[in-house]
Amino acid sequence: MQQAKVLKEHEFLEDLVGVWDVIAPGMTGQEPWTEIVRSLHGIWFVAEGSGQMPGGGAATTVLTLGYNADKGKYVGTWIGTMMDHLWVYEGDVSDDGKTLSLHTTGPDFADARKLAEYREQLIFHDRDHRTFNSAARQPDGSWKQFMEAHYTRKQ
Repeated sequence: MQQAKVLKEHEFLEDLVGVWDVIAPGMTGQEPWTEIVRSLHGIWFVAEGSGQMPGGGAATTVLTLGYNADKGKYVGTWIGTMMDHLWVYEGDVSDDGKTLSLHTTGPDFADARKLAEYREQLIFHDRDHRTFNSAARQPDGSWKQFMEAHYTRKQ
């Protein structure tokens, strides 16, 4: 197996590294969350979020992101203590270099026995501010956003 090398695509993810305050009014109400992102030698990035769910109860999420040179795609996973589905991502960065769009399939919110298509986006506004949003594919092929979180760098 050949040793992975840090590519310019990996360097795009470096701005994630740090400690972030997270506000997601539609998901967590006004409860602030914290996300800590670390780099595994510039190849993989691991983001661990923690906070309170509405109505109480601690929750933890883990996002992994990297770049697969063979696929020519960003890849990753997401897990959260509020569900038992492993979300697997594949995606690309926009031409302007500010938005990473990740595509996945998961339980349909209307019927958990079915799978639906989702798109998650990490939008970098500047080095200290970013947005994360989630959207579901609609029957007409469009995307309907249902969640948005705002991140402000603490450290």
